[in-house]
Amino acid sequence: MLVAVSDLHVSHPENRRAVEALCAGHCEDWLILGGDVADDLTDFEWVIRLVAARFYRVIWVPGNHELWCTPKEPMALPGEMRYRQLIEICHQYGVLTPEDDYPVYTAENGQSFLIAPIFTLYDYSFRHPSDFTPEQGLERARRAGAVCSDAFFLKTYPYPDIRSWCTERVQYTEARLNAVSGQLPMIFINHFPMLQVLTQSVQPQEFSIWCGTQQVASWLSRYPVCLVVYGHLHMHGSTVLEGIPHVEVSLGYPKDRHGRDASGMLTVLDTLLM
Repeated sequence: MLVAVSDLHVSHPENRRAVEALCAGHCEDWLILGGDVADDLTDFEWVIRLVAARFYRVIWVPGNHELWCTPKEPMALPGEMRYRQLIEICHQYGVLTPEDDYPVYTAENGQSFLIAPIFTLYDYSFRHPSDFTPEQGLERARRAGAVCSDAFFLKTYPYPDIRSWCTERVQYTEARLNAVSGQLPMIFINHFPMLQVLTQSVQPQEFSIWCGTQQVASWLSRYPVCLVVYGHLHMHGSTVLEGIPHVEVSLGYPKDRHGRDASGMLTVLDTLLM
């Protein structure tokens, strides 16, 4: 069985308890871990070690929170170096990342799928109005009091800014997808939604500039994508667009769940692959 969850945010005690309870009885299942696991390396490694021991295979993509450099970690490495640290931790426990060969998952009906973990970040192109420049979009967000904490904690070294890093990641990922396109139906995993329309319910709407990039929208028609798994928005649910299910799998902060039982935090994806 293929299951997914993102946005564990285990610095919240309630979420940490939920994660501790989530893993029983999954030794034959594949887990997609869609980013925002934790804000610091200690908590991140705790989660990775736990899920790696209890699932048959784990596939992780980074969110924005894993990339933070906060006062809790005064010696934290910035940007790309931080990302490479996270990769090293995952590899220590056998967890697959966006830097590894794409694995093939075979569903119970015998159909095989190529799972593509993606790391592309954002570039302020999810703007409203769309004719705003990135700078105008950022200023609009500041005036609305909707500045993402990334502005303070997410460092982009060695890239001059987040847009440059995003563009590099898009180009890198596109080359990898081109190399395998057409082999099998594909499952995309990205922390961020891959279409701006999926951010329409984000409030305040000005925050959507931190939610993805327009550069990847064409991938959904260029490649044989049958399912997209994402998080970030803390809006658990599924939307079908142009025949492709886009499944938001966030656990989210305790306040986001509105009474939803955290014990049902894993989203089963096999039924969407039939």
